[in-house]
Amino acid sequence: MERGLLWLPLLVAFIWLAWSGWNEYQKLEAYKVWAENFDNAKFDIYAVLGKKGRNITWGKPTRKGMVQLDSFSVDEVEEINLLVNDNAVDLDNLPNKGKPFLEFTFSDRKPSLRIPFTDISLAAKWLNYIYQDSQ
Repeated sequence: MERGLLWLPLLVAFIWLAWSGWNEYQKLEAYKVWAENFDNAKFDIYAVLGKKGRNITWGKPTRKGMVQLDSFSVDEVEEINLLVNDNAVDLDNLPNKGKPFLEFTFSDRKPSLRIPFTDISLAAKWLNYIYQDSQ
C-alpha cells in the first residue's frame, strides 16, 4: 500500500501532462482553421494575430476557437511600439528577457492596444513586417 501511495503523485502528474498536451493540440487545430483566412498569422499561448491586406485581427486562442477577436486597419494606426516590461525598446538592441507587447496607438481610439507575445524577437519581426507593409 505504501508503494501505491508513492506512485499516486506520479500518476496524477502524468494525467495532468496528458490533458495539457491534448488541450494545446486542440488550440493549435482551431488556430490552423482560423489562420487559413489570413496572408500571415502567428500563434502563441497569449494571443493569435492575423494580417490580411491592411487589416489586422487578434484574439485569444481556446480549444473551441479564437475568442475576444478585435480587428483594425493599419491605416488607423498612428504609432507602433515594441514594449518589453512596459518600456519601449530599440529594435537594434533587443533585450534577452522580459514580457514583450506590440503597442498600437490609434488616431481615433483613446486607449492604445497591446498585443502580447512570448518571444521578443518574434514581436520585433512582426513590428517590422507591419511597419514595412504600412508604408
